[in-house]
Amino acid sequence: MTRPAPRPLAQPLHRQVRDLMMARIEAGEWSPGTYLPPETRLAEEYGVAVGTLRKALLDLAAEGVVVRRQGKGTVVASHDSDAVLFRFFNLRRADGSTLHPESRVLSRLQRPASTAEAEALRLSPGGDLLCITRVREGDGVPILYEHILLDAARFGALEHRPEVLPNTLYQLYQTDYATTVHRAREEITAAQASGACACELGLETGAPILFVRRLALDYSEQPIELRLSWIKTTDLHYRVEV
Repeated sequence: MTRPAPRPLAQPLHRQVRDLMMARIEAGEWSPGTYLPPETRLAEEYGVAVGTLRKALLDLAAEGVVVRRQGKGTVVASHDSDAVLFRFFNLRRADGSTLHPESRVLSRLQRPASTAEAEALRLSPGGDLLCITRVREGDGVPILYEHILLDAARFGALEHRPEVLPNTLYQLYQTDYATTVHRAREEITAAQASGACACELGLETGAPILFVRRLALDYSEQPIELRLSWIKTTDLHYRVEV
């Protein structure tokens, strides 16, 4: 007979079960795209009623960790390219319609992290970064210039492989590095175009642009990626639903 899994005692029962299931997802026991065991089996394993187990699954679904599919069961969420694009790419045309941006990589190189960069990514002092610099185009026009900063100790192979980076990197992190971007924290400020940014976006030096600093986090709130983006907002706007 299966023994009930141990659970913490300081919160509602369904939240305890939610936390235990999340820990198993974080540990890779249930990887992205994997269907969870049937609700009745999980309820027995945790020693709770099916209704309690279902509340835990609903919490995980509301957080975007799992997807409940009618008649099929519950699957750990995976980052297919379209899902990632529409969840994390917030630029829209003037009429509100969505863009399908294409990326052009300018460089991939390793360099020492600055103090601020190391702090953001929780690197050891003097740690190295992998910096991917690219331009993203919408409707054939450059609209975004960005630096993507990653821990070189973890993602250093991306400096050379794959030879062609996919348009959506979050899916690559998940499939090749067992790392899932669960959410992102963004800071948005007004800025002025200069240097390579102005050149690549076809702007005059000093032209107004939007600067977005995004820190991508995993299920455990550990930083994965720091992304610095400069956006040409001519005929575009930045939309966030809260």
